[in-house]
Amino acid sequence: MEKLYLLVPLAPLLGAIIAGLFGRFIGTTWSHRTTILLVFISLITSLVIFVDVFQGNIYNGTVYTWMALGETHFEVGFLIDPLSATMMVVVNLVSLMVHIYTIGYMHGDPGYQRFFSYISLFTFSMLMLVMSNNFLQLFFGWEAVGLVSYLLIGFWYTRPTAIYANMKAFLVNRVGDFGFLLGIGLVLAYFGTLDYEIVFAHADYMASHTIEIIPGQSWMLLTVICLLLFVGAMGKSAQFPLHVWLPDSMEGPTPISALIHAATMVTAGIFMVARMSPLFELSETVLSTILVIGGITTLFMALVAVVQNDIKRVVAFSTLSQLGYMTVALGASAYSIAIFHLMTHAFFKAVLFLGAGSVIIAMHHEQDMRKMGGLKKYMPITYWTMFIAALASAGVPGFSGFFSKDAIIEAAKFTDIPGSGFAYFCVLATVFVTALYTFRLMFMTFHGEARMDDHTRDHLHESPWVVTVPLIILAVPTIAAGWMIGTMVFGDYFGGAIQIHPEHGAIANLEAEFTGVVGMMLHAFSTVPFWLSLGGIFTAWYLYLYKTELPGKIKKLSGPIYILLDRKYYIDEFYSWAFAGGTRMLGTALWKIGDVKIIDGIFVNGTASAVAWIAAVARKFQSGYIYHYAFTMIVGIFILMSLWLFYF
Repeated sequence: MEKLYLLVPLAPLLGAIIAGLFGRFIGTTWSHRTTILLVFISLITSLVIFVDVFQGNIYNGTVYTWMALGETHFEVGFLIDPLSATMMVVVNLVSLMVHIYTIGYMHGDPGYQRFFSYISLFTFSMLMLVMSNNFLQLFFGWEAVGLVSYLLIGFWYTRPTAIYANMKAFLVNRVGDFGFLLGIGLVLAYFGTLDYEIVFAHADYMASHTIEIIPGQSWMLLTVICLLLFVGAMGKSAQFPLHVWLPDSMEGPTPISALIHAATMVTAGIFMVARMSPLFELSETVLSTILVIGGITTLFMALVAVVQNDIKRVVAFSTLSQLGYMTVALGASAYSIAIFHLMTHAFFKAVLFLGAGSVIIAMHHEQDMRKMGGLKKYMPITYWTMFIAALASAGVPGFSGFFSKDAIIEAAKFTDIPGSGFAYFCVLATVFVTALYTFRLMFMTFHGEARMDDHTRDHLHESPWVVTVPLIILAVPTIAAGWMIGTMVFGDYFGGAIQIHPEHGAIANLEAEFTGVVGMMLHAFSTVPFWLSLGGIFTAWYLYLYKTELPGKIKKLSGPIYILLDRKYYIDEFYSWAFAGGTRMLGTALWKIGDVKIIDGIFVNGTASAVAWIAAVARKFQSGYIYHYAFTMIVGIFILMSLWLFYF
């Protein structure tokens, strides 16, 4: 099986190399055929490994020793357990659908082969991350997905907005990654190893250790480590206040929006915290922090989605909100529910993004929903697959999103970790907001009057099969993936991959009330989340299909509130003023004072001026008169004699 483990990440890597280095020789057709075939091989291999893992075969071993310093070894190794096996299947399945979809979306683009190389390389990076058995390889995969996302967001590098977006994503992620690297450094310093198994085995012993960050102020070592690791998760998984890069990443092509925002890069932080559950369980302070940050991200990003008119940005802010749901589950020690929602979200969000891309193709790359409408009759496949995904996103019973979101809401309700009350309010209120913005998108895009120009209307048609087939395939798990809740959340699905301390009883309390998939759906009709979801859908229908003049009036009446949401709480402006502006001010000060006045003024020009002054003074004694020279000699002798008498 060890060779199969290697095949999973190396197959996409080979595809990236072939398309990237030899794409111009093999052409566009063989570039996409090669990369798709190799990702398909990786998926089939992942499914074989998945079955093998659930037959009880767990693997944890070293593939390659990169370097050894004393007794510390830096290795490439794989940990293949239920958690990593699940992630391998999800990542490869979504990646394969995105590869196929890209054939239609990127047709005719001059960077066609380069794009396939990038998305295959992205898949390799994510697989290395989820399969790692040590912090070094985790960090490699972590940085690799960040690097490739930078290349993909700025893929259309002739657009100034794309260059700004990829630089913003890169810089914001560097903030999170700096904290992540510090956390890994502390693990190495205090545990003496980067191997997961050894670190987790010694976690209870290290729980009593303290560290002084500020002299005289003692902190629990594991609290500091977990906080720093979570800072990294905040960057990758776009949690407040490091969320600002993700909406702007919509400047990249739509296929990569689906790949980054559905099952890969943004879920890396969620996966990492779940993997590190033996450490995070030992610090209630960190869990409380995670709860609050997740709650803020969930509600406040959902509110921003309500006022967006760009179809991709609505889905992007939806991603931020859904990531907040997953983070709340992590803070409630409901790690299995967080991974469960990661999986269900991967499917319905991929459909929403790819469906949005299908609409953009039909609309000749128009993304403003105010210029759409009435597309249902022209694009029935796109409509019905997106409608299924919208029902899942809104949490309608029977669809995948309902099971995972409802479980998160209940977990926040049942946990007694500080901050749970605030988080519960946020995730509950967001149910209404999610249904509102999701069906606002559906009604503005597919229903009502057609608002596009005549030329666009005359050429409207359904997207080609390479676009619609991935939508249909992904729509199936969008419906059915949630039915696995009994196995994944309440069974022993993850085994020892996830550890929960007995005092954190959210999952146990939920399991006691779980009555099966059908029972959960029937019970939902008597719960607050269901009626909030229904209320959100009805409100969207009333405002955007029945009383279409009302949104404009509400916009005028809301005034400052609408502006606040439209400007995304002015966080971007604050960062631009405080950090970008502050950096420019510092640079200007260093230039004008440090460079011009000190270096140029004193050391360069000052030295020259001093030499010139000394030369001017010395020149006065070079007059050609003997008595001037005699006088100079007498003064010199006087000074030397004075010094001799003073010291001797």
